[in-house]
Amino acid sequence: MNFKGNIENTLQQLLTQEDTDGDKKITIEDKGSKAFKIILENGDFYTIKGTYHLSNFLQELALEKALGKTEASIPLSKIEEAPTARISRMIKDYFWNDLTRTLDAEGFRKSLGDDKAEDTTQRLYVPATDQEGISYYQGLQQQFPQLDVVVLPKEITPEYVKSINEKPGVLALALQDGKGVPFVVPGGRFNEMYGWDSYFEGIGLILDGRIDLAKAMVDNFCYQITHYGKILNANRSYYLTRTQPPFLSSFIREVYEADPSVGKEWLEHVLKVAIQEYETVWMQAPRHTENGLNRYYAQGIGIPPETEEGHFEEVLSAFKEQSDAEVYAEQSRSTKMHSETKKEFIRKYQSGEIKAPKLDTYFTHDRSLRESGHDTSWRLDNVCADLNVVDLNSLLYKYEIDFGYLIDTYFKGEFEECHGAYWFAKAQERAQRMHALMWNEERRQYFDYNFKSNKQTYFESASNYMPLWAGLVDATNAKKMLHPLLQELKEKGGIAGSSRKMNDQVPEGAVQRQWDYPNGWAPHQMMIWRGLKNYGFEEEMQGLIYRWLWMITKNAVDYNGTIPEKYDVAACTHKVYAEYGNVGTEFDYITTSGFGWMNASYQYGLSLLTSDLRNKLDLLIDPDLLF
Repeated sequence: MNFKGNIENTLQQLLTQEDTDGDKKITIEDKGSKAFKIILENGDFYTIKGTYHLSNFLQELALEKALGKTEASIPLSKIEEAPTARISRMIKDYFWNDLTRTLDAEGFRKSLGDDKAEDTTQRLYVPATDQEGISYYQGLQQQFPQLDVVVLPKEITPEYVKSINEKPGVLALALQDGKGVPFVVPGGRFNEMYGWDSYFEGIGLILDGRIDLAKAMVDNFCYQITHYGKILNANRSYYLTRTQPPFLSSFIREVYEADPSVGKEWLEHVLKVAIQEYETVWMQAPRHTENGLNRYYAQGIGIPPETEEGHFEEVLSAFKEQSDAEVYAEQSRSTKMHSETKKEFIRKYQSGEIKAPKLDTYFTHDRSLRESGHDTSWRLDNVCADLNVVDLNSLLYKYEIDFGYLIDTYFKGEFEECHGAYWFAKAQERAQRMHALMWNEERRQYFDYNFKSNKQTYFESASNYMPLWAGLVDATNAKKMLHPLLQELKEKGGIAGSSRKMNDQVPEGAVQRQWDYPNGWAPHQMMIWRGLKNYGFEEEMQGLIYRWLWMITKNAVDYNGTIPEKYDVAACTHKVYAEYGNVGTEFDYITTSGFGWMNASYQYGLSLLTSDLRNKLDLLIDPDLLF
């Protein structure tokens, strides 16, 4: 049975009655009657009851209106759809399409209102090595007068990147047959392709039958390696000196095994590029250290330009005061000279007039932290470049295993003059080094290793368990890791980025870092689920999946379908109080995009959850009553 009626009139009546706070959503915070009477197409009256069903009705009206309709016909089955089915359907049918972008004529028509541009000019930087791209994009300038196409120099130095910080722009990606190769962005306000976001989005895309998009993102990654020398943090000009956590081998393997019809020739090409990335980005200094393990190390000069104003307020104030004191001591004057304003100090530091080696070191650590994808976390603050981190070395172990597997399985054991056995041996060597330097028997987990102090950090974080995802732990130690994982990081809504204990050690009044307790993130959940699955810990995996999906589902039910960037997993809410806000919470009537890897985590979690637990999830049974 369907509702049938005028869209605009119904929308206004519904909002007037139920949207009491005027935010164009119907949530548990509204004080309406929570009951709205409609007329069905057979003339019968029907009352829609409760926040969830009312918000579904609002969303369906908005979808019909977006199609240009004035009259809507909406089945009751959509208004009263089970929560897990509705969220999953919205992700598959709407969110992926809404998050898809292209860098071509069609894409520019949609995205030239880029809110990250500093002025009305929309810049597109194109590699000097991409003649096809240069020709294509320069040819678009007549169609788009505000588009400024800039050809990058062949050698891209930190000095050059700093010189264009005040002229930021998007970096070109791959073209095929005169069209931009598509990619999925993290959230609706983004127009660029992000590094590790893309891999996790790919997991969701493959599950939803969108292998075309997953493959396209692998192709764009290979373009970046070929023309920019690395997979970029994102294709923005100020990220040219920075890469991201390496997931390319996993991405390639999962795309090819999901659909071998993409072709052996494709596999050969992308595997060759992935090996190139491994050898030229990760196995060379400065990212490869003397002990044989790896670190994040992003180059650059000065303050990272993408940060929000005031982000480094405390750091810059401290360094300025220190600088003032040093100048005062050097001058040996009886009366202290007037201190520069902080704004002037920053200007002089940025221009090079003031030399501040300690501040340079701080920003090297800060950029490296951002390269890690964990921007930001107290785990890595002012120390990242000195650490062999568990997450990166787990990822590179996975590269080595994947290379060996793909070569043995699809190339008869030999590829580019290397045998699969060569890569398996490298993986084994890395696992042994990690065990020697990072494994802590007493605490039953891996820790980041400071190669300057030759000590483990003892920082309890979700990334300590990435060896389970990579499969580098023996069965005995994997079982040992269960207890600290569940005791230190498990919260009602899933796994926190760091433990409550680590949070208690943060100085009072310090900024809440978004990758730390109490916040939880989709990639951590997904990797830990797969890690538990690798070792047969089915019960523990099901419990963690249920907690995460329950939190997402309950927030979507209570808050008009909201699927945001991150959650507070202790309070089980999307109302997160941390730096950078929470992308995906601001919309009118309906979210049509959610957030990329959050969408993927939902689809992936549902694919692993038992049917019995999915039924309980639709009833929103509290996880503490089940586990």
